[in-house]
Amino acid sequence: MNLTDLAAIYESEPAIVMAGSGATLSYRELDDASNRIAHLFRQRGLQVGDHIAILMENCLDMFPVAWAAQRAGLLYTPVNWHLADDEAAYVVENCGARLLVHSEQLDRLASVIASGNPTVEARLTVGSTSPSGAERLADVVAALPETPIDDEVEGYYMFYSSGTTGRPKGILPELTGARFGSGLRIDSTMRDGFGFGSDTVYLSPGPLYHAAPLAWSMGTVRNGGTAIVMEKFDAEDALSTIDRYRVTHSQLVPTMFVRMLKLPDETRARYDVSSLRVVIHAAAPCSAEVIESMIDCLGPKILEFYAGSEGNGFFMISTPEWLEHRGSVGRPTIGEVHICDDAGHELRPGEVGTIWMSGTPKFEYHGDPGKTSGAYNDKGWSTLGDLGHVDEDGYLYLSARRTDLILSGGVNIYPQEIEDAITMHPAVLDVAVIGLPDDEMGQRVHAVVTPAEGVVADEALAAELIGNARNKLAHFKAPRTVEFDEVPRLPSGKILKRELLARYENISEAR
Repeated sequence: MNLTDLAAIYESEPAIVMAGSGATLSYRELDDASNRIAHLFRQRGLQVGDHIAILMENCLDMFPVAWAAQRAGLLYTPVNWHLADDEAAYVVENCGARLLVHSEQLDRLASVIASGNPTVEARLTVGSTSPSGAERLADVVAALPETPIDDEVEGYYMFYSSGTTGRPKGILPELTGARFGSGLRIDSTMRDGFGFGSDTVYLSPGPLYHAAPLAWSMGTVRNGGTAIVMEKFDAEDALSTIDRYRVTHSQLVPTMFVRMLKLPDETRARYDVSSLRVVIHAAAPCSAEVIESMIDCLGPKILEFYAGSEGNGFFMISTPEWLEHRGSVGRPTIGEVHICDDAGHELRPGEVGTIWMSGTPKFEYHGDPGKTSGAYNDKGWSTLGDLGHVDEDGYLYLSARRTDLILSGGVNIYPQEIEDAITMHPAVLDVAVIGLPDDEMGQRVHAVVTPAEGVVADEALAAELIGNARNKLAHFKAPRTVEFDEVPRLPSGKILKRELLARYENISEAR
């Protein structure tokens, strides 16, 4: 639905609420503010298909800018402000952003990003000041109309892949030219598949520079609900927010599940979460043990999906289905899934291979035809590079990303399986498993463990964790070595394997 039509219906009802501060944008305020900014975009010469970048922490100010770009037919890229300066600058230059809109808190990074960037024509800050001299957005839109621009069409967010193993890749969507109000595919998926509507209160605990938090928050508004956005995730704060705002839907990643489950029982019992109807799980693989524990904790409310920002497939599974197909991420809601070996031959149920999708929308990696062609085979099927298998009923099970696969003694070992065996140990806060060079086996299984608070991380604990893994797995899969250190993760829950492996490369070079 068109945001202006929604504002006419809901007026002063909250569209967005910040969980920590309680700051609120009503439907009317969101519509008026985004209209003014859309007029600014046209005033600055931005037309349908042009690009802007948004550099903000989770805050109310991000939403009028995103909605203005959406209704002006622009492509807009939220930039991960946790990236190193050169990485963030690469994203903004690579996407071809003509304007950079940023918060006051990220003024320094915004200045660095724009410096020497040939495409950025101007910087606008949503803050009250800009030490580096950016224009104040409030000043430049103050005299502009609160009515819609004449040529409203649907824009699209353009996210960059997480870059867990290399440079982030821009995923270029196809602009349809549909009138604004037609909506995006995710909006109807949320309504039809997940039960979003005007009575929905959606808790968004993740960073808005990731696909799901921003897209689902905006989709909540499209469906007439209220999005409660956490400034940053904290397990107890999330439970408190669910209780306080009577949250009906939320989307959580595996690390959030684990943090909640490891809260003391008396802490969890403090909060009433009975308002929850649906808990959406996605973004990274999750152990069956963790999901079972969450079902025990919340009831049969978990709806899991598997998809990528590329939009070339969407799998869903409900709690009753999951209990019959333990560990699955579901069946495709669009298109067909194919599991193939390295030669491109389709495999039988139960056999692990690369996951390919057919009959789904095309995508391309912006400015990188090599990566785009590598994501397609000669049949026109596309892949995200994940490995998995299907069962006899067509349910998909994930194994690993191909780049994470450990080859030890000629045998494929999947890190996720080992991480699942270790993660719920009470002494473990977080764990990542990688393959390190080994003269005899080619690679050895190595676990990096972040110990829980107050735990003594010593050789005895390492031996205990290895033994615990051997009780659950074949011995060749269990870690041969354990190191206690911080596990680098994106806020989406994905492990930064490139950063983890770089630690060991640096150690080897130092020697």
